[in-house]
Amino acid sequence: MPEIPERGRPDPALASHWQLDPAIAFLNHGSFGACPTAVLAAQQSLRSRIEQQPLQFFARDLEPLLDAARANLAQFVGADPADLVFVPNATTGINTVLRSLCDPAHPARLRPGDELLTTDHEYNASRNSLEFAAAWSGAKVVVAPIPFPIASAEAAIAAVLDRLTPRTRLLLLDHVTSQTGLVLPLPPLVQACRERGIATLIDGAHAPGMVPLDLQTLGATYYTGNCHKWLCAPKGAGFLWVQRDQHPGLRPLVISHGANSSRRDRSRFWLEFDWTGTADFTPYLCVPTAIATMATLWPGGWPGIYQRNRDLALQAREHLCQNWGLVPPAPANLIGAMVSLPLPSGLVAHLSARFSANPAANLSANLNDRLWQDFKIEVPIIPWQAPDPYLLRISAQLYNRLSQYEYLADAIGQWQRAPARQ
Repeated sequence: MPEIPERGRPDPALASHWQLDPAIAFLNHGSFGACPTAVLAAQQSLRSRIEQQPLQFFARDLEPLLDAARANLAQFVGADPADLVFVPNATTGINTVLRSLCDPAHPARLRPGDELLTTDHEYNASRNSLEFAAAWSGAKVVVAPIPFPIASAEAAIAAVLDRLTPRTRLLLLDHVTSQTGLVLPLPPLVQACRERGIATLIDGAHAPGMVPLDLQTLGATYYTGNCHKWLCAPKGAGFLWVQRDQHPGLRPLVISHGANSSRRDRSRFWLEFDWTGTADFTPYLCVPTAIATMATLWPGGWPGIYQRNRDLALQAREHLCQNWGLVPPAPANLIGAMVSLPLPSGLVAHLSARFSANPAANLSANLNDRLWQDFKIEVPIIPWQAPDPYLLRISAQLYNRLSQYEYLADAIGQWQRAPARQ
């Protein structure tokens, strides 16, 4: 495997705060995130504390620590702590809400003939959860096609509103779409649903730490997000925010002691979600450390981080578009810290011939692997739909710099110039 050139490596000063291998061009923060060394050290300290006196930690210390972490995260996302619980990830949050709505005991349970609306940009795991809930309850999944390339935020709004009907009971939306990297215009969509009495479930997997959040003002019915991606907490830290009047009937996926607890000092919501069995709670407890640590790494703290990462993503997009002769497929106001670009059709045909004897083979997986093998670049190439069968998605985090995306463009250019067969 060739050694990566200096321009493909991360910014040395900022990358020093992470444990990422400096000999790779890591342009895929969005998939799983990356946790700063200081946060990992705090997590290890907590784990040592657990093992020194497990009973003390779980029986006496855990609740106050969870409450403090929850209050810190709630302030960061603009929420009342009373409406927020920790979950391992956004997929768990989505499943929690949908499974609860399938429960015959839920006051607003799904019924046969109800429509569950989502878009064709929805994350596959969340879409699978929606299909499961529909099959369980007899409801129907309706898909609103959002164009990509897309001309404006209004086009996304119109695409969703056009599919609302009197039978729509729930709208499931990505805040930041995983495949296409769009920051969807949530406020008008949530407001339109509220006016029609339709519940909104927002999959905010990528949003915390990428875009500012004010959940109280947004007013969705349910919002779930990851803390291990752009917030840079340890893996296994997510949250679920639930509108206060929807707490009754919402149950965790694992039913434990809180279901019949006689305690009156905590809400049933907290009692059920805060303890679903013995687990590693340290990712949740390190969320405040992640928020504080990241804020020290860039001038202006979190507002500066949002702006810097977005600016870098847009600069990288401009370079790649010029390199490939593309028009940017989305307006800048729909971009956060991720950008997806369609691979030019001529490039797709050339690469398919070069790397696969079978045109029906999984070209995206082939290209992901070959970018790693040939150039030590980690970046996802994602199957999409006509007219663009493959998208390349880049992420921009503090440790990245523009020269890494230039290196990516040059690497794919080498493929284009190579013979069609190896």
